[in-house]
Amino acid sequence: MISLIVPCYNEEEALPFFYKEVRRVLAEIGQPYELLFINDGSKDGTLKLLEQFAAEDPLHNFYVSFSRNFGKEAAMYAGFCNVHGDYVAVMDADMQDPPSLLPEMLRLLESGEYDSVATRRVSRKGEPPIRSWFARRFYHLINKISDADIVDGARDFRLMRREMVDAIVEMDEYNRFSKGIFGWIGFKTYWMAYENVERVAGETKWNFWKLLKYAVSGIVNFSQVPCSIAGYLGFGMTFESFLFLIVVVVRRLAFGDPVDGWASTVSIILFCAGLQLFCLGVIGQYMAKTYLETKNRPHYIVAKTNVENAKKVK
Repeated sequence: MISLIVPCYNEEEALPFFYKEVRRVLAEIGQPYELLFINDGSKDGTLKLLEQFAAEDPLHNFYVSFSRNFGKEAAMYAGFCNVHGDYVAVMDADMQDPPSLLPEMLRLLESGEYDSVATRRVSRKGEPPIRSWFARRFYHLINKISDADIVDGARDFRLMRREMVDAIVEMDEYNRFSKGIFGWIGFKTYWMAYENVERVAGETKWNFWKLLKYAVSGIVNFSQVPCSIAGYLGFGMTFESFLFLIVVVVRRLAFGDPVDGWASTVSIILFCAGLQLFCLGVIGQYMAKTYLETKNRPHYIVAKTNVENAKKVK
């Protein structure tokens, strides 16, 4: 059986197009399937549409509706915890993850050579240039400083075997970064390239600052390098200050020359203070993540669903 997980946040406009197309593709494949829609606290008519889909075809259409917006990571985790298919895929409802790729992805998995077929965009046509530039720098950076294997242009859209999904569910950390988790757990992955597709309807929920926050979260979740850099900077600045202190003392004793330049002194003090605050901020990010993990809060809270036992899952 094929299970499709579809996170939805204010996708009332795009859902009818997606639903029609994905049902057509699944009918062509001709295998048993289930569609699990995750309503991530939408404020429009998304939930009503999902209830309508479930009423029209209760054997194939299921939904889990959160009590509020918990984020896409929580939505994907909820999907992984509540699907039953031998093959599981994550797809966006805005049609930027083309359902037409599913037959070829399934064929590659059924060949037995791969555990996962993941998609990556070979172009970013339609995106602001500055956003594309920062995205490429992020993928390059996180691959350099972490164990996560993330290909440039990687999407969350991928079809996986049940064994890989079970491994993802076992990683029940609260601070989730699925792109990193997919790479960290291993398994043999085939990367399917395709041209970027723009949204069929509605507006993107990801602005520049949300993406920046998501990138920082990914780096903190999968690398200790920023924390190490903060330590090295602290050591380096302490050593440099010690050398500078020796120079001042020797100059005073040898030449009796007072140290001039109050402006440069103030600049150095401000620089060191700023560096200290930066390092504290880096360390604070790790402490905040640890603090949230120790609270052991649920990843999401279910308000309404037609999936049996969904409310029992954290």
